[in-house]
Amino acid sequence: MNISTLNLLSKDASKNLRNNATTSISSITSITSTLFVLGLFVLFMLNLRMGIIGIYSQYEVRLTLKDDIKITDQQNIYKKIQESNVVTDSTFENNTTLPTSYIIKANGQNDVPKIISQFKGVHGINKINSSQNIPNNILGMIKIIQWVGVILFLILMVATFFLIKNTIKLAIYPRINEINMMQYLGATDWYIRWKFIFEGIITGFLGSVVAVIVLYCLYIFAYRQANSYYATLFISFINPSFILTTISWSFIFIGIILTAIGNIFVIKKLLIV
Repeated sequence: MNISTLNLLSKDASKNLRNNATTSISSITSITSTLFVLGLFVLFMLNLRMGIIGIYSQYEVRLTLKDDIKITDQQNIYKKIQESNVVTDSTFENNTTLPTSYIIKANGQNDVPKIISQFKGVHGINKINSSQNIPNNILGMIKIIQWVGVILFLILMVATFFLIKNTIKLAIYPRINEINMMQYLGATDWYIRWKFIFEGIITGFLGSVVAVIVLYCLYIFAYRQANSYYATLFISFINPSFILTTISWSFIFIGIILTAIGNIFVIKKLLIV
């Protein structure tokens, strides 16, 4: 297919979408709504995973003691641990394979730097390390959620395709006389197919762009409300920029592909008839 043919198909597709404005708007609205629901599901699953990680993460600080630490220095470290208001629990480790140390559990991620600053420079401490651990049973739960999310996403993708396909069918069937006229004038089946495929690409692009814009505007409002409410529980959410940087391109691609394939199936059936 040469460039001149592509330009002709693009112009014809744009012209036909304008001439059939009602059906075009209906198709774009249908694509927007289905992709919007798909986007809500994706954001829900991602935020659910992040929320569980935030709630069940164990924020720890390890205070490794010096080998030649004095008893008075060790007692002073223990006293400071007990008096700290950002420490939830502590464990003393003393075995032959690892250096003697205190494992301190913090209230949340923001308290880790506070603990480090409290014990930095204290006599008897050799090294301070911090880590974020997630219990094994929670990791198992996260994996199950991920697999369930993937399965449900694929089911929603199939449902989205059939909804878009039915919308395309309703939009194209009233134009059966136009298709017959093109065949009568000598247009090849492939030319007719590409004509409607280009219309599908434009419709899918517009519908997915509108879906992303609506999703972003609603999510950024919900994000600000939820962030201020759940901040004290150390629950974090997907940043709204993720919609513009990742979801937008993915959904535009999905919208174009699904509408193009839907047009191919519908036109193929009409050409056979």
